[in-house]
Amino acid sequence: MLSYPDFKEKTVVIVFCTEGQKFSFLNDNLIVKDKDENTILQTTCYRTLALWIVGGCSITSGLLERSKKFAFPVLLLSYNFRCIGVWNAPTEGNFLLRKKQYDYQDLTIARHLINNKISNQLLALKSIRKKEDNCKNAIENLNIYITQLQTANDLNSILGIEGVAAKVYFTQWFAEMNWIGRKPRTKHDTTNVLLDMGYTFLFYLVENMLHLYGFDIYQGVYHTNFYKRKSLVCDLQEPFRCIIDRQVKKAFGLGQIKPEDFEEKKGQYFLKFNKSKDYTRWMLTALLEYKADIFLYCQQYYRAFIRNKPIEEYPCFNIDEPK
Repeated sequence: MLSYPDFKEKTVVIVFCTEGQKFSFLNDNLIVKDKDENTILQTTCYRTLALWIVGGCSITSGLLERSKKFAFPVLLLSYNFRCIGVWNAPTEGNFLLRKKQYDYQDLTIARHLINNKISNQLLALKSIRKKEDNCKNAIENLNIYITQLQTANDLNSILGIEGVAAKVYFTQWFAEMNWIGRKPRTKHDTTNVLLDMGYTFLFYLVENMLHLYGFDIYQGVYHTNFYKRKSLVCDLQEPFRCIIDRQVKKAFGLGQIKPEDFEEKKGQYFLKFNKSKDYTRWMLTALLEYKADIFLYCQQYYRAFIRNKPIEEYPCFNIDEPK
């Protein structure tokens, strides 16, 4: 399995076919060129963590062969980053891990993951310099929810605490951005569009990490199993959502989010495709700053789960302490 020193040298390569970029291979090197055939990236496949292709392209046997050989996934995305398809290169044959996944019937890990998520939401609100009374009340409430979570003994209770905490947190964190509410995939405002976009990138990155160990990513410990839903990826991305929340708010403060970069159709907002590269850049910059944290979290989660460790030995992500 991939070691941490080896992982540190790896990176995500994104090819924007929507802008005329092309990719090819020369021996074991991945080469990306612009529409004028100028080389803009050349890297060895050994250092490729994942290849994301935005827009239409031709898939060759050479690409799939190298993906398997060097264990990097290939994600095919539409111009608005909707996932069209995934070619994965997971660790195969870890039947002992999967048996443990299928046999697991407990909510201890679920409480741990949501506790970690709310704790990071709490850290985010505490980082606000000038706190109004509403923000101070929100911080008090989040502390209460963390306490209540410890005694939640059924799934609906955990879901309820997570939902209430999220509403309190989002209302204060995005207060200056005219926050209306979190409505995934409805795209009713530009902030939700960007959150969906960032969470999608995070989802792909966590999925990539879990495949390194041979998890059945459809078998969750918190999100219930549902046809084609990668429940375990949904589970383990929860503690890291705050990375995207913080970056969206930071971009707003820096003036990087401009109304003219979006268009509205039938009450839904969309990022203009010719602006997607700019937004992808600062979104991924934030995520990759924490890529070591995500890798080590998944690694430690695997080791704790496979060895039946007590919950105290499961990983905990702290957004204020990037590796």
